[in-house]
Amino acid sequence: MISPISNFRENRLVTFKSEPKEKTGADSAYDEDTLLNNNFATRTRIGLDKLTKAFTIYPAKGLKGSINSNFYEFLTLGQNVPFIIGSATLISIFNSVNKHFSHNAAIKAAKLGNKMALGVLLYALAKEASKVLVTKPIQMITGIDTELPYAKVNYFLQERPGVYDDLTSIEYHKVGESVDFPRWDLLYGDPKKGEARNFRYDKIAQKNGLGTDLNDSDQDVKPIYKEVLVKSKLAKSFSSFLWAVTAVALAFQKPWDDYFKAATLKVWKGKDFMHSLKVFGRSLVRSAKALYEGPVHSKSPITKHAGKALLGLAAITTVLGVANSVHLTQKPQKHNDVINPKKESVVC
Repeated sequence: MISPISNFRENRLVTFKSEPKEKTGADSAYDEDTLLNNNFATRTRIGLDKLTKAFTIYPAKGLKGSINSNFYEFLTLGQNVPFIIGSATLISIFNSVNKHFSHNAAIKAAKLGNKMALGVLLYALAKEASKVLVTKPIQMITGIDTELPYAKVNYFLQERPGVYDDLTSIEYHKVGESVDFPRWDLLYGDPKKGEARNFRYDKIAQKNGLGTDLNDSDQDVKPIYKEVLVKSKLAKSFSSFLWAVTAVALAFQKPWDDYFKAATLKVWKGKDFMHSLKVFGRSLVRSAKALYEGPVHSKSPITKHAGKALLGLAAITTVLGVANSVHLTQKPQKHNDVINPKKESVVC
């Protein structure tokens, strides 16, 4: 048993102990590391949480030299702040000085600036969204969700004596974030919820043809799980960047000029806003067609077929990445076939 920390002051026994706090806010939503559902709502909530803290809490902790500023916060800052500030800077370079140009030059500069802004936006969207093209087929074929998130309760060190506020925070990780040390414990079932201990491992084993009613399905599945994690990470890296480059090329197609003429973010002007959305959809389709077909009057075969090559390379890389990820070399022999019931056997 661990006794409370105590000291003598003014001949009195002073005991320091933390009183249970009322749960408030997102950081008090979990008492222990908790597996989360991998759906759009969860991913959006995690993304907003990281983005908000990357511009508020985490920089403040780092600047004041908090002993609780950790590597997770550093990575969160690195993933969000430089990209957003850099994107805003890149966009402003092509759009902030248009008023100093002549009328014709300003029109040309505005077109380039708008496409640059659209390219930055589509790059970010395509880079993240295209990962689904790899992870979902892998999950459907192997039953392994390589992006399965969980909330980690992070315990802080006490920064000032007698102060016990905010001694925990929530970090969001993925079960397979570390290939060497995945969070196997989170994949086991909770008996309190009526879940069988290995029910998740059983599903993966059955999905990969290892049989049913296995005694130790977790031990059979873990090598497969690790192999899929390694291969899928490589597949996502190549695939996502190629789709991001394709998105940038899409943003620079001529049909977008029609959208920029009608574009508006004034949601309160319902008719104009809805019209801009319709023009956006039409411009997107036409731009995709223009990228695929290439410039109409181009005589260079390279220019003419560059769009097809880029789209084809992104698609082929994605397909090959998925195929390689589901080609399992660490797959154990099907347990039902280990012992042939038709042959004699001796039990020792």
